Amino acid sequence: MLRSVILAAARSSKIERLVGTAPVTRSLVRRYVAGETTAHAVATTRTLAADGLLATLDYLGEDTVVVEQADATRDEYLNLLAALKGEGLSRSAEVSVKLSALGQRIDADLAYDRAREICEAAADAGTTVTVDMEDHTVTDSTLEIVQRLRADFESTGAVLQAYLRRTEDDCKAHATPGSRIRLCKGAYKEPESVAYQRSLDVDRSYVRCINALMAGEGFPMLATHDPRLIEIGIDRARWYDRDKDSFEFQMLYGIRTAEQLRLAAEGYRMRVYVPYGDQWYGYLMRRMAERPANLAVFARSLWTKS
Repeated sequence: MLRSVILAAARSSKIERLVGTAPVTRSLVRRYVAGETTAHAVATTRTLAADGLLATLDYLGEDTVVVEQADATRDEYLNLLAALKGEGLSRSAEVSVKLSALGQRIDADLAYDRAREICEAAADAGTTVTVDMEDHTVTDSTLEIVQRLRADFESTGAVLQAYLRRTEDDCKAHATPGSRIRLCKGAYKEPESVAYQRSLDVDRSYVRCINALMAGEGFPMLATHDPRLIEIGIDRARWYDRDKDSFEFQMLYGIRTAEQLRLAAEGYRMRVYVPYGDQWYGYLMRRMAERPANLAVFARSLWTKS
């Protein structure tokens, strides 16, 4: 119920204006969003790298319906990748891209063309691209575009969401040599016909998906803050005789920072999902919906920063 309320609020322009004008909002956003500019993203990457952490950088925005906006998003990623290369940070960071921000809902080929340009720039910079997953209506389109990109850019990553009933099969199908799969729980409101509704069922699906990815020949990227799932991931990696460089953990910027540092100190690849840009409202709301316990984290931030 709470998750549905949060996701409804994410679509409310009235609530967005209310939150956006609250006195404590700016300090709260700074905790979970790296900033608004390329320079902010690069500076955050440098700080994380100094602590032994990797980064995946997401320029916030989605559901583009104007070609010029899709072009602007592409241009920002090209600028970001050039900046990472210039600062010698390419080995410490990749980029995460939403196809809907590149015009997927206008035309899939439009999104593919722009994603390909970003992949070319990433290859030139010496890094990679992971294509984010959105709601279930674009799952097939997104995976098809990822497969097209991988024909020339083998390391292009995809995201699969454990709350979708199809995802265990998708993990088995896509855990192929050279593939990179980020496994997350999922943060969009989906009908029961396509997605598990109970958190316990989502967790069980996540574990089945971990097994499918670890048993495969790709590179699993376990995106979770759940201590139980982290330990299960470590256990499954040992079971399948994987070394610490053959998979990685991923967490959100500003969440469980001490745990991120602990995993990195123990020799695991630990990548931080770093959002930046001014389209932060929808991102924060989905993060709360993904794990309603995050609402308490954000609420405490509001209280302590006020």
